[in-house]
Amino acid sequence: KLKHTGLIEAIKALKKPVLGICVGMQLITEHSEEGDAALLDIVPVKTKKFDKSLNIKIPHMGWNAVQYKNNSLFEGVEDNTQFYFVHSYFIEYNPTFDIASANYGLKFSAAVQKDNFYGVQFHPEKSGKAGEQILKNFSNLG
Repeated sequence: KLKHTGLIEAIKALKKPVLGICVGMQLITEHSEEGDAALLDIVPVKTKKFDKSLNIKIPHMGWNAVQYKNNSLFEGVEDNTQFYFVHSYFIEYNPTFDIASANYGLKFSAAVQKDNFYGVQFHPEKSGKAGEQILKNFSNLG
């Protein structure tokens, strides 16, 4: 439906910083295994489902350490800080766009950036002071 309304092109044309949280981060990728769906294709990576063969609880629900690269979104946040996650799908790790990663059965992107588009798989609004800092940093980007 987004394609037929012209909303995809309108979103891609945005110049101000955009932050996708959880499924919002997944929406900026090119494709999702959930429903075998083409997405916004802003960040050219895929959204995949955690595989049961990893012997992990799905959905991934709870606190997980995040390792990040030098990026203004994480300014004032210590590396390996715990953030709160709730998800069954993840964005495959890609060092070109990955600005933070986490491990849960495998390494995945916890945060990505391409141009003015940012995405975080965790929930900053549920992640205490560190999450508050992420949201503050994002609000200062634009």
